[in-house]
Amino acid sequence: MLNAHDRKRRLRDPQRTRQRLLQAAFREVYRSGFQGAGLDTILAATGVTKGALYYHFGSKEALGHAIVEEIVAALPRDKWLRPLQEGKDPIDALIDIVQATSVRPKDVQGGCPLVNLAQEMSPLDEQFRKRLERIFNSWQEGIATALRRGQSQGTVRRDLVPEETASFLIAMYEGYVLLAKNAQDPKIWNVGIRNIVGWLRSLRAPRQSRRGGRRLMSKERVVKQRQ
Repeated sequence: MLNAHDRKRRLRDPQRTRQRLLQAAFREVYRSGFQGAGLDTILAATGVTKGALYYHFGSKEALGHAIVEEIVAALPRDKWLRPLQEGKDPIDALIDIVQATSVRPKDVQGGCPLVNLAQEMSPLDEQFRKRLERIFNSWQEGIATALRRGQSQGTVRRDLVPEETASFLIAMYEGYVLLAKNAQDPKIWNVGIRNIVGWLRSLRAPRQSRRGGRRLMSKERVVKQRQ
């Protein structure tokens, strides 16, 4: 139990109050959808007044937009884009990302927050749609950039188009998430992981071309040294 001093201090911390509202609102939207999310439920979970909520977010729509920009946008960034930037081999990194996806029943049941909101709100609210589109575009470009890097390193097939491949990967990944959610069956997602990983392995450059690329680089170094 917080004493009176701690309660007052917490109420005087506007940034912390805002974050608590955002997190509680995200959980409520994930559970009930944006249209079904109740402000009273969010307020009850945080102990914040309605006046404080409207101080930080002028409307329910503004709260929803903040959820998209500050929480949902971070999901593909943290799960996909950062590991891709840090990994040496993009195919290895993508396989690790896919295999690390949670197949816990509660996660399968809830589905993907990004896709949930896109399905619900994109046909209804243009401001939601634009914000969600930016997230998808950033996700796709992050994967495409990693694949282009792999092509230049000789680890990714030269014949594929990075942007199209990235788009197909996202569609396949989210398609299996949706199938598993609809069936409420983690086994479907396990099958999806196997199929996606098998497809990702097919994107590797042939070993012979990799060795050839390394030999070519070695020859270039020799020529430069002689010069």
